[in-house]
Amino acid sequence: MAILGVHTLAVAPAWTPAAARGFLPWLKEYGVGLMEVPLLRPDEIDTSGTRAVASEFDIRLACSLGLPHAIDSTGDPDSAIAFLTRALEVTARIEAIALSGVTYGTIGRTSGAPPTVRERDAVARIVEGGARAARARGLRLGVEPCNRYETHLINTVADAVEIIERVGEENVFVHPDSYHMNIEEVDMARGIADAGSHLGYVHASEANRGVPGRGTLDWAGLCRGLAEAEFEGPVVLESFVHLDPDLAAGLAVWRPVAERPEEVIDVGLPFLREHAASAGLSL
Repeated sequence: MAILGVHTLAVAPAWTPAAARGFLPWLKEYGVGLMEVPLLRPDEIDTSGTRAVASEFDIRLACSLGLPHAIDSTGDPDSAIAFLTRALEVTARIEAIALSGVTYGTIGRTSGAPPTVRERDAVARIVEGGARAARARGLRLGVEPCNRYETHLINTVADAVEIIERVGEENVFVHPDSYHMNIEEVDMARGIADAGSHLGYVHASEANRGVPGRGTLDWAGLCRGLAEAEFEGPVVLESFVHLDPDLAAGLAVWRPVAERPEEVIDVGLPFLREHAASAGLSL
């Protein structure tokens, strides 16, 4: 059975234990078993308070990030690895299951050209360094392909698989996101199939980043692909009702994707579970 999750920014401006105590009773009513905690600024996370609230509500945690704008990942891989290592320390302290996202680059930074050999080498070095730091802490590291307007480094599931197999670390997984897949993949089910045994975490995000079902995304195809893969990992609803200022420009979210969190949760979660059930995916 897959694990139903929700990204924090769908329900609150930031992860804090106080905010979590407000929204977790509501989300638990929908069977949510995992919360994704953004680690854009890892030092701001209250680790002891987060552990306490996760235990109180019996909720699993996963962490995500994109590298800061101040870090040029392909020009200075060591700085990228150092940031990942700090984020992984926080991930371990809150007893989360993994750190994933754009762990190899900055969201919104593109070169206007395909990745060079030097850039691909740098990405591999970052993923390898991050994987080793994760393994030392008993964690897994995810690689999320992003669309061509947000990065030129890893755009498709196949791109991510290539890097992961080149690095050869067993604790690295592919993290497909339906929003990006809608732009870059041939179709949803095939994109999921391309991940193969590396599939580890999925973002379920509408084509307009808003309420699932109120866009053009092929939800049936996504759920069919996950069912055919017999996926049992996290399927996390990602919608940016709230947006961190460090993400706004990179994501090009200039207007609200929904009027309020209730639209995304009260409409989107039942919609997602209904489509999963129709495809034979337990969620």
